[in-house]
Amino acid sequence: MLSLEINMTIRYLFHNWLLILLCIIGMFTMMGCGSTSSQALSDNPTESWDTTVIGPGVRALLASRFETLDDLKKVVELDYFNQSLESDTVMKAGAGVRLNYRAETGSLSSTLTTGVSQEDFIRSRDGGLWEKFNLILLTPYAVSNRYDLNKVYKLSRRRPAYFGEGDVAFFDLAETSVRNITTPKLAYQNERDSSEKGFLNTFNHVTAQAFMTTFFSEELADFVAVVHERHNMPELITGRFTEAQLVDPNNNPIDNYVDIVNNEVGQLLGNLLKEKYQINRETQWTPELLANYLNDLQRYYSWSFGIGFKPYRPSDEVVIRFAGKLQIANAGLPFKEEL
Repeated sequence: MLSLEINMTIRYLFHNWLLILLCIIGMFTMMGCGSTSSQALSDNPTESWDTTVIGPGVRALLASRFETLDDLKKVVELDYFNQSLESDTVMKAGAGVRLNYRAETGSLSSTLTTGVSQEDFIRSRDGGLWEKFNLILLTPYAVSNRYDLNKVYKLSRRRPAYFGEGDVAFFDLAETSVRNITTPKLAYQNERDSSEKGFLNTFNHVTAQAFMTTFFSEELADFVAVVHERHNMPELITGRFTEAQLVDPNNNPIDNYVDIVNNEVGQLLGNLLKEKYQINRETQWTPELLANYLNDLQRYYSWSFGIGFKPYRPSDEVVIRFAGKLQIANAGLPFKEEL
């Protein structure tokens, strides 16, 4: 009987095991806070980002601006620790890398250590009761927060079957911000800036982590991020990269380390915007509030990269659709199970 109860409890989590994979998640939330409003920059990116009011004191990074890992190390210090191996292939528990990003306006740090990864969820999904129970022992946090993680999964992907035709997800917000750039000559300094590894990837990570932090918590946002990064490239923890990894155009340590920094930026923004708009679980999301939130993110991007944006408006279809989606999630309505 006990085995049956345990199996039923964890089936809900592992039935939707993909929800932990979200590196994109383009993610996240807001409430009617009266007259508070933000002005997005248009064609002239001259307004400064007031970091004393809201926002990290460092600028987001573009992976497309770094040719080699050594170039990135000039900006982000990589400090590897506890690096002795238990065997030729197994990392010591507690091994990790600390990223220290220091700029003229501020600094931040982020740490990636050994721990549960996407692979553990795959083994649990494909394995028997023991594999599932073992994952509970490895990550009780995922089990206790499975409902919020399920919401993250739904919010981060287009799900017209749940939310209607034309449903949008976090990624669509990042894509819209790219289209909102009004100063292409300032923005696109090289060809890669307009690729998926340029502004789109940066906006996606920052926006997703900001929303996830605001809507749920920084802890949950960080959990989703690190589970993905541990699986995506385990060598990030040790720094022992192959030559092929260093030159891979689609999955290399430069991209992944930049993602980690931008994830941290997004979490800082998410906490500050949460405080600015007094957002909580009871917040009523309206198109006006969502547009203000997104315009604050664009003001940060404008300050980071010295570029201009067309502002989001409450009448924009992407704003109306995503505000409605947030309201459904915020109301606590049950999401259907997904195969």
